[in-house]
Amino acid sequence: MIGEIKKHIPNAITSGNLLCGCIGIVLCFEGELELAAYLMGLAMVFDFADGFVARLLGVSSPIGKELDSLADMVTFGILPSIIMFHLMEGVTCNSKTCTGIVPSPYYPYLAFIIAIFSALRLAKFNVDTRQSDSFIGVPTPANAFLIGSLPFLIKDFPFIAHPKILFAIAAIMSFLLVAELPLIALKFKNYSFKDNAFRYILIASSILFLVFFQYAGIPLIIITYILLSVVHNMINK
Repeated sequence: MIGEIKKHIPNAITSGNLLCGCIGIVLCFEGELELAAYLMGLAMVFDFADGFVARLLGVSSPIGKELDSLADMVTFGILPSIIMFHLMEGVTCNSKTCTGIVPSPYYPYLAFIIAIFSALRLAKFNVDTRQSDSFIGVPTPANAFLIGSLPFLIKDFPFIAHPKILFAIAAIMSFLLVAELPLIALKFKNYSFKDNAFRYILIASSILFLVFFQYAGIPLIIITYILLSVVHNMINK
């Protein structure tokens, strides 16, 4: 009986991720982009916790892996696309500085390239055996983390709200999702600094960026993540 309950705990946590994504989508259509971004952040906690709990309890399963990908597709694929869609329409919450000139009424639909490339990224991850200890391409949560920061960033940097700049961000990040770019994964086989120096540097720099720059530090975290991974790969080669 206890064993039956244990094996469903990670899936229940994954379902929390999915629920956050669903509610976040509804909030976007109510104009609450910032609240949707906060739910995305909560979903990231669930996304980390489900794998951690599964390993801790020794109850990993193929169903859990598939459920995780499906939940990630909603929360880190569709939800950031809808946030971008509303931003490209000039629709944000609590800020009059977030409007932009939309070149065409169909232009905001370009935001859904994020969902398409996120699906490709997740499908690729599920069949790519090279990604057991590292990532190939930017992970969908990292991309969603960046997109989710935009409603906050636009308040201080209103020029970002221009639809062409937003599309450039969507296009670049979509490319990085599927690029053949090896990136560090925060998976620790041990906790020695020698074996995990780049991981510890990434964690420490991320904390500092968030403390000193708050939401404006999120793009810096993503850039640092990519640069550290490139240096890590060069050293390993």
